[in-house]
Amino acid sequence: MQYSYGQFTPEHLFKMEESINLFNEQKYWECHETLEDLWIEDRQDAARNVYWAVIQVAAACIHYRDSKIIGAQGMINKAKEKFRRCHEQHILTPSLSKYLDWKELEKLTMEIPDKDATLDQFLKLFNFRFKNYNPSPKLG
Repeated sequence: MQYSYGQFTPEHLFKMEESINLFNEQKYWECHETLEDLWIEDRQDAARNVYWAVIQVAAACIHYRDSKIIGAQGMINKAKEKFRRCHEQHILTPSLSKYLDWKELEKLTMEIPDKDATLDQFLKLFNFRFKNYNPSPKLG
């Protein structure tokens, strides 16, 4: 597959391996910290919005686990903006959907109301795991 600069590539996917494993282990703070390093490193690359969305979903999950609905609501609304940005800036590629279950993550995130959400509405997102993750650098 031919990629344009700013699109999500197999290289991005490969760089996320540690973060994805931490997310899947519900080590959301560690996932956040690891992805934040990538987010800073790739500051000129629009594909960093993928990292940013996952960072903010992880932060929302931390707040959910701590029963802090205001923090969870704030973070999930910020994550929604990053998902929208990924569409607007044409960052999304088939590898993102195939190997990061992006459509499912986006759906679960967008299902949470923008206002007056309850902690119960975060449960499906909290239980989300990246099931199809494959860090092979040969992905297309």
